[in-house]
Amino acid sequence: MTIPRKQQICLETTRYYHCTVRCVRRGFLCGFDRVTNTNYEHRRVWLEQRLQQVASVYCIKLCSYAVMDNHYHTVVYIDKEQALKLSDEEVIRRWNILHHLPVLMKKRLEGVELTKAELASARRTVEIWRKRLFGLDWFMKEVNLYMSKRANKEDQCTGHFWESRFKSQALLDEKGLLSAMVYDELNPVRSKSSSTPEQSPHISLKERIKELKNNGQRLPCMHPFMDSAKHLDAAHVPYNLLDYIELVDWTGRQLRADKRGYIDDHLPPILSRISFTKQDWLRIITQLERPRAVMIGTTQMIKLIARNKGQTRTSGYALPD
Repeated sequence: MTIPRKQQICLETTRYYHCTVRCVRRGFLCGFDRVTNTNYEHRRVWLEQRLQQVASVYCIKLCSYAVMDNHYHTVVYIDKEQALKLSDEEVIRRWNILHHLPVLMKKRLEGVELTKAELASARRTVEIWRKRLFGLDWFMKEVNLYMSKRANKEDQCTGHFWESRFKSQALLDEKGLLSAMVYDELNPVRSKSSSTPEQSPHISLKERIKELKNNGQRLPCMHPFMDSAKHLDAAHVPYNLLDYIELVDWTGRQLRADKRGYIDDHLPPILSRISFTKQDWLRIITQLERPRAVMIGTTQMIKLIARNKGQTRTSGYALPD
């Protein structure tokens, strides 16, 4: 049975979500279409830029992403607290980056004196926009609708570009978050479109490597990694960036037949810290998307969430405790 979206997105449970969207009929509408011999590779650039733009405006940041020929993945962090702290003017300015403002809201932003009725109406609109700025549905809509319209305009056609709105999985704990992020980064390696993660042009690892080279300066769309034990909190991805990059590289080598076992004796520090065995990790990183799971986490966490929701069972991908 399909679970309603409002039950899948629960910020009291987790702020991290893994989202996937596929092109209609699984066509290669963002890569090389072998049926029509048409190259749509430039659309991957459009999609990556749009993801980054929307994440820069919304209070939803990118932990990882991968833009493929016929689908894309992203792991996001929803910062509800940031949205609630924004001033009314900042909410309007952010909304105006992606949308045209109604006349009333332009007057509000320009400081024009409003009547009591106009002011009340403007405040109601601001609160609607504020909620949208941390709404995952709206975030994905901003990305997907833009791509649909732009691609259809290029093709001079109408109709669906994506096969559905999007699929989401709640990431309940560190193991679930790490699994989904690395799974995204290694999509090009698994599909054999790239031999190594660092050669993949449209994944978030590229931006993370730039971040290292630029002394920690990152794009505003990216959710930051912790830089020390002092920053182990919700405002940071709970891993060290260097350790994360090492893990992605190590896992990518294990997935390649010609490199398998190359550094077997060395288990990346992250896996040791959160108690993943090599066998469990490689199984998970190749099978994560197969189950129809609405949440990913340890068996203990999935049971706890189900119990809190009054459910005897739930659709979750259980990781080793």
